[in-house]
Amino acid sequence: LYLQHQVRIIEASAFLDLSDNIVYYRAAGLSLNSANDIEIKNKIIAKVSRREVATKFLQPAPTKILTQLVEQGLISELQANLAEKIPMADDITVEADSGGHTDNRPLVCLLPSILELRDEIQRKYCYKQPVRIGVAGGISTPQSALAALMMGAAYIVTGSINQSCLEAGTSEYTKKLLAEAEMTDVMMAPAADMFEMGVKLQVLKRGTLFPLRAQKLGELYRNYNSFAEIPPDEIEKLEKQILRKTIAEIWQETSTYLSQRNPEKLSKAANNPKLKMALIFRWYLGLSSRWSNTGEKGREIDYQIWCGPAMGSFNNWVRHSYLADINNRRVVDIADQIMTGAAYLYRIQNLKIQGLQMPEEFSQYHPQSRLG
Repeated sequence: LYLQHQVRIIEASAFLDLSDNIVYYRAAGLSLNSANDIEIKNKIIAKVSRREVATKFLQPAPTKILTQLVEQGLISELQANLAEKIPMADDITVEADSGGHTDNRPLVCLLPSILELRDEIQRKYCYKQPVRIGVAGGISTPQSALAALMMGAAYIVTGSINQSCLEAGTSEYTKKLLAEAEMTDVMMAPAADMFEMGVKLQVLKRGTLFPLRAQKLGELYRNYNSFAEIPPDEIEKLEKQILRKTIAEIWQETSTYLSQRNPEKLSKAANNPKLKMALIFRWYLGLSSRWSNTGEKGREIDYQIWCGPAMGSFNNWVRHSYLADINNRRVVDIADQIMTGAAYLYRIQNLKIQGLQMPEEFSQYHPQSRLG
């Protein structure tokens, strides 16, 4: 689909291994220009939190997959040869303790490790254009941005704080909850897309019971093989307090959805009560994020809001400024404030290193008014 519509830049997130499709996307955009240099039309930004995954994107595409693509007539021999001379990604975003899917990695440990890995692989393959390494997760103040840049990050990416901005697709109620969050107002909860695998994501716990209720669903799934095994009183609590519908009603909705989108899974669930349980629980886990975005009335207590501790750090930084009001929060303006603050703090630190003594309050930067 990306190739059909000539989408030239994509972000690859939550990858554990390289798929045939992403290798196809990368290789299909390769050619030689008039100077006989490799021209890369299809750019990939990989978001990773593990060295082993970063390695796959720092290295060229696997020969085995390239050979299969050539045999299928999807790419040419030339493109396969060129793909073995370039990395799979142009940029790698090192994801630390972020909202949503995260390994909760500390940035000060993860970034140096990936930078060292990049340099090691660069020495081996001698790419004409080394892979740029940026950071995400935990970036919400001038101090955190400066720390990342001083450690060698080529760029920074913000996530959680953008959700409280006017441009975000989140509801007004969700924006207010995010603007009130402290650094400790987050916790891990089961993820809808990888529920059966036990994968968790980081969400806001302030003002919502979603993480606790999601954990309850995960507990029931681990302890029982079917709804028939769950005690009647637990079923009653499940239907009245969490799902707010009967299991039969939810299964009817789920069946209708799967009959159109994934008939094979529906067929498997008919003979697998454990899978059926997972699909019904995923109904709640999936819709809860939609309720948060649309502002579903009566479901506020079930809102699933992806959020990392950076949100609380940001709120503390802007507490006494115009950005404390969510109606003043705009993505570009916040980015300007963070980067301006980082530049200011960098200059102050340079002056201190040169021996200049100054009051400690000069070592703080707070947004006073909109820049520009």
